Amino acid sequence: MNQDLGPKGERPYSPEWYSSLERTLGKTACRQLGFFSIPDDFLLSVVIPIFNERDTLETMLSRVKDVPIRKELILVDDGSTDGTRDLYDRLEEANRDDKFNTIRVILHETNKGKGAAVRTGLQHVSGNVALIQDADLEYDPADYPRLLRPIIEGKADVVYGSRFLGDQPHRVLYFWHYLGNKFLTSLSNCFTNLNLTDMETCYKVFTSDVVQKIAPRLRQNRFGIEPEITARVAREKSRVFEISISYSGRTYAQGKKIGWRDGFKAIWCIVRYGLFN
Repeated sequence: MNQDLGPKGERPYSPEWYSSLERTLGKTACRQLGFFSIPDDFLLSVVIPIFNERDTLETMLSRVKDVPIRKELILVDDGSTDGTRDLYDRLEEANRDDKFNTIRVILHETNKGKGAAVRTGLQHVSGNVALIQDADLEYDPADYPRLLRPIIEGKADVVYGSRFLGDQPHRVLYFWHYLGNKFLTSLSNCFTNLNLTDMETCYKVFTSDVVQKIAPRLRQNRFGIEPEITARVAREKSRVFEISISYSGRTYAQGKKIGWRDGFKAIWCIVRYGLFN
């Protein structure tokens, strides 16, 4: 972790850091500005599904590690063939003395799909909260504290990071992807009775209790994991919050992997998991 100290030497989001701000600004100002305290014994499990991300993985991991929260990084390589696997020994060695961020690498010998990698990662979390992070640079780990706040404050069991709530930077890309996402989210809402704006988001955050309930039951291997997770979260009557996030989407030339076939599979999953447990 690099930039980890506040103006008086406290680690951001530590109880000491928050107490100092509260004395200076007052409780109301701290609440309005989004300042809060994370317990010293808190551990965030970051599940990172990886497939052929050699060009972005190191930068992404550096950004994750810079977030001033104690973390375990669970890297699930889903059969990469572009040289990504050559990076892991060096990454683990470079991180050996970092007590604030631990790294664990799990290898799939063949490519099974993002859903399979997410399922594997969730089965190995040991933190208080688990968060899913893509290995590209579309999602910004700087949003972690905002995503965690409703859970830390005891208001939520699950938090979705929405690309469409509107007050964070968002790269303008494919209209038909946007329209398809809105359709899938609306259809999912019909079956779950949730009021999400972005069911397909990567940033899904869960308490350990929710992970223990849903992880053993997940079945989807590809992008159908998103509606399946949402349906199972809704079935558990979890308290769900949405937080706006920034988003810098990739083009297909830059490595974007989801396609129209995944959209049809998502429809099937919405109906399947919406109707049956």
